[in-house]
Amino acid sequence: MNDDNELDPIARLRATDPAAGVEPRAGFADDVVARTLGEPAVETETETEPGSAAETESAPVTDLNSERVRRRPRWIQIAAVAASVALVGGAGFGLGALTGGEPTNAASGAGAPISLPAGAGTTDQMPEGAAAQSGFAGASSAQSKSSAGLSDRMFPYSLGRNSFSASGLSTSAGSAAAYTFDARGSSNAATVAALAAALGVEGTPEQRDGAWFVGSPDGSTSFVSVSLDGTLSFSFTDPLINPWDCGLDAAATESCDPPTDLPSESAAIDALRALIVSVGRDADAYEFTSESWEGSFTRSAQASLLIDGQRVDQSWSIELTSSGTYSAYGSLANVVPLGDYTIVSEQDAFERLSDPRFGAQMTAMPMAVRELSATAEEWVAPTEPPATPTAETPLSWSVNQVQIVSARLGLASQWQPDGSVLVVPAYEFTDAEGATWSVIAVADSQLDFSTE
Repeated sequence: MNDDNELDPIARLRATDPAAGVEPRAGFADDVVARTLGEPAVETETETEPGSAAETESAPVTDLNSERVRRRPRWIQIAAVAASVALVGGAGFGLGALTGGEPTNAASGAGAPISLPAGAGTTDQMPEGAAAQSGFAGASSAQSKSSAGLSDRMFPYSLGRNSFSASGLSTSAGSAAAYTFDARGSSNAATVAALAAALGVEGTPEQRDGAWFVGSPDGSTSFVSVSLDGTLSFSFTDPLINPWDCGLDAAATESCDPPTDLPSESAAIDALRALIVSVGRDADAYEFTSESWEGSFTRSAQASLLIDGQRVDQSWSIELTSSGTYSAYGSLANVVPLGDYTIVSEQDAFERLSDPRFGAQMTAMPMAVRELSATAEEWVAPTEPPATPTAETPLSWSVNQVQIVSARLGLASQWQPDGSVLVVPAYEFTDAEGATWSVIAVADSQLDFSTE
């Protein structure tokens, strides 16, 4: 962000709002609330244009203050879960951990994916689809700031000032294999056409504006896009079977109650496996999971690529409804070996947690925080401001005491300035509260610390 806020994403978004400066009609907000809640409306009078007679229209009588209070706890829970998912790294895995859903068809003993903290100069190269796949480490710079800010406000002890301690960590260095995504090898019309056919999208692949496209993006039919990024990430949606598009129109007759005829978890996994096979990938190289939770409008499944028995934080996902596949995303690029990199010891990597060059951040919240997000109490409005501090009041400057109890060597995605993606050795540290912290394991001699 510069002094003129020209790079501020919020400011840029507001600048493109075609309704900026438009004042809503009287009763508009109440009308929207009533339609959303499905409440009956009452007759009221509104003024029409000058010189015309007043006409009668339906408008609700809603106590907005009570509605805000009633809805606030649910919003806090949703925001808390969203922040936790963002921090876990990998939406499917994070959701299962937070909701208690048991994974099915999962390869036993596979190491969890590791996500490295996002860094300046790398996140700007990531497309939206890739950001969704790689979780917190895969968020754009704006997304990372947003997620971090949300977590800071809700769980102030989860990020920020930390004092790390550990004992018994290994001092042995060595080497470990690294990999990379071969995006150019799969960027062709045949691969994109095979993907579109498997998803039922009609049309011929076209390349424009930095991506492959099949179908129409105007919302009239299903649509698939494949970004020309480092993993060849794709996204698909079928707006004609959007399970949430119901009940918002006053003339709509459909109910927004969760469906009772969703496909099974095994059906979702089978559909995702078939999609992976359709583009020439080996489905046995992936670990498949599926979660269920009460009130779901879709049945989802995830597939994590396994390398050396570890899940990589670039995943595939699919959402099914009783009418078919609603959405899907993944990475079409194959992973190829890149050779070995020299890595630092567990002890040296632990010291990187306190080194600002490595920007250590929590990548999974403690279980206590996850439980808090699911049991957040109803917000109680204050009756008066906080007391005025007195002279020489001590300044609150909390420092988290983080005791590391274990270390694990694994693999994590690393986005390069040119947009290419490496899968490199990384350490994941677990603290006494169950939270995890990650840092890159590659030795300083093989890291480029330049800022250009």
